[in-house]
Amino acid sequence: MSHGTLVKSAAISIFLFVCVTAAYANGTEQRKQAKQLFTQDATPPCGICHALADVGTAGSIGPSLDEMKPDADRVARVIRSGLGAMPPYPQLTDTQVKVLAEYVARATGASK
Repeated sequence: MSHGTLVKSAAISIFLFVCVTAAYANGTEQRKQAKQLFTQDATPPCGICHALADVGTAGSIGPSLDEMKPDADRVARVIRSGLGAMPPYPQLTDTQVKVLAEYVARATGASK
């Protein structure tokens, strides 16, 4: 293998490592933000009404998300519009809704 090929291969490996590390860090930060929204920052917090094992909430007013396993699109629609006794959450930004919806879907196994 020539020196140029080795350098190119090393550069590609470093680039891929940086990309994977950045994606993991971003995913970890989004998960942390979603947990914070679910348990504290949304008003009222989701965990007051909903059970979600991943964050240790046992709310029983609304359905258990662990049992329901809603996909991210459904969670986002309900957060934005409300459903039944659940109010809409207009104070959440589109980014917060997306992060929270994707988190719930992943935490319940609806999305891998």
